[in-house]
Amino acid sequence: MATQEKCSFCGRTRKEVSLLMSGISGFICDECAARAYEMAQELTREKSGGKGQFDLKSLPTPKQIKAFLDEYVIGQDEAKMYLSVSVYNHYKRLMQKSFKGKDNSSDDVEIEKSNIIMVGATGTGKTLMAKTIAKMLKVPFTIVDATVLTEAGYVGEDVESLLTRLLQESDYDVASAERGIVFIDEIDKIARKGDNPSITRDVSGEGVQQGLLKLLEGSIVNVPPQGGRKHPEQRMIPVNTQNILFICGGAFDGIEKKIAQRLNTTVVGYGASQKSEQIDKNDLLQYVAPQDLKAFGLIPEIIGRLPILTYLEPLDRKALRSILTEPKNAITKQYVKLFEMDGITLTFDEDVLEYIIDKAIEFKLGARGLRAITETIMMETMYETPSSRRKKVCITLDYAKSKIETANATRLKSI
Repeated sequence: MATQEKCSFCGRTRKEVSLLMSGISGFICDECAARAYEMAQELTREKSGGKGQFDLKSLPTPKQIKAFLDEYVIGQDEAKMYLSVSVYNHYKRLMQKSFKGKDNSSDDVEIEKSNIIMVGATGTGKTLMAKTIAKMLKVPFTIVDATVLTEAGYVGEDVESLLTRLLQESDYDVASAERGIVFIDEIDKIARKGDNPSITRDVSGEGVQQGLLKLLEGSIVNVPPQGGRKHPEQRMIPVNTQNILFICGGAFDGIEKKIAQRLNTTVVGYGASQKSEQIDKNDLLQYVAPQDLKAFGLIPEIIGRLPILTYLEPLDRKALRSILTEPKNAITKQYVKLFEMDGITLTFDEDVLEYIIDKAIEFKLGARGLRAITETIMMETMYETPSSRRKKVCITLDYAKSKIETANATRLKSI
């Protein structure tokens, strides 16, 4: 009589489990294998002290962090430098308790975190930089959108839900999450409607800013583990935000008017004409200052807790061309890869690339516009080609123009 095959751990037979894997002298089922993996992960995490443990020698330097960003993001050298230094200092801040000086002694100096805010027009690379830097980080990192947030008690998400995503990224390891980094996108969408306190309740603007204060400055926050609304019966997880680095980004559409007003008020009296000549009116964003953020609608308390302010330059023609073809994940390379997976060689004529750039500049959508225009041109080809026997596809200027004109005509008819 043949011996019945069964799991060496739980004793269940092959018929009682979904999968039974054989070894040299025994068997293990899929459920026991999953449990064993979870236990191994937990033990490894305990031995290493959780995600984000590192020493000064193994840390990537600011220049190394920027070099990594350069592979994926074109230009924006100043913003990359600010971001690289902020992340590097965040690592060192996490290590300050275990750091000993040259005489093997510690002092009472406590390094405070420096949250950062990035200002730049849509499509200049704010979110891309955040996503790219997340690839190389040794701490939990998450990107959240400020537009879904409302004041507690109203339809939408509470501010605490920002930390739910961070907990999920760290597999609900609270100690690891408390050393993480949160990128808050679209921070400008929670600006209050004017530079004066609201008379009526602003539940998605000033109210949210007030709620963010306790997160940015560092406090113990009760976080719903699964997100959503807080309920009395729901078990909360306390998270200390003291060591969480917050990076904020926003387009701040129209802030140039605030900057222009401020610059004009300072250019008065002797030497006024000389100062006016030094101001680049085509790129006023480079002169952004905290008082401009206040005039736009951020409350002073929020601005004070975001001490590092940097801007992203508007993309010129040369930068757009580079974005289209040069980075590791360049738009054209993505389409070439998609067609390559079907055994098809895709090429673009040079004048097609110039045409895409012309349209992106015309639509004023930045790098995001490049993707939208290319997608419009490629849609029919991506639909037809996989079913055909073609092995080579070349996108010509006439073809690109016809697809853009057809798309525009279709949209006009629907208006």
